[in-house]
Amino acid sequence: MGRFAVLGGASVTNTGLSIVTGDLGVSPGVSITGFPPGQVNGSIHNSDAAAVAAHADLITTYNDAVGQIPDAGITGDLGGQTLPPGVYNAASSIGLTGTLTLDAQGDRNAEWIFQIGSTLTTATASHVLLVNGATARNVIWLIGSSATLGTDTDFAGRVLAQISITVNAGVTVNGQVLAINGSVTLDTNRITRPW
Repeated sequence: MGRFAVLGGASVTNTGLSIVTGDLGVSPGVSITGFPPGQVNGSIHNSDAAAVAAHADLITTYNDAVGQIPDAGITGDLGGQTLPPGVYNAASSIGLTGTLTLDAQGDRNAEWIFQIGSTLTTATASHVLLVNGATARNVIWLIGSSATLGTDTDFAGRVLAQISITVNAGVTVNGQVLAINGSVTLDTNRITRPW
């Protein structure tokens, strides 16, 4: 799944002029729509060998990360918080309104894992800010059901959802959006896989 910016389990659907940098695929489903007008700076994989392998890798990565022992619990809304590296666990849903700052404290290898029991929902124009050496590839969001990124959100990290991911209009993702069983829905977005 490393080279994929977008991977859906059932389908990938796009509206508008989305730009995906990295590969885009679906497996085990076979439905990819909206490209064009969407643009993929990479390859499109419709349930081919690469997509099947990425889907299997996604499940393994998800299960490994879910099995990590939490350093701290989180509840409610993450807006306004600054979090050091660690494993954060939420029993149910988490929201993000405003800005969440992830502070690597000068360690470029710093990692964050967010174990979210059900849903992740960001409000309009929310932000995940990476500071002091934090990198998007070292941030994993594990979503027990589905994620919804609100209009004009500026998001960072690898979103791994059990079911679906809805990326609303104007959202920018520095990372990956990867759905195990359901669909990824895009709408005039810019999604860039971290290198």
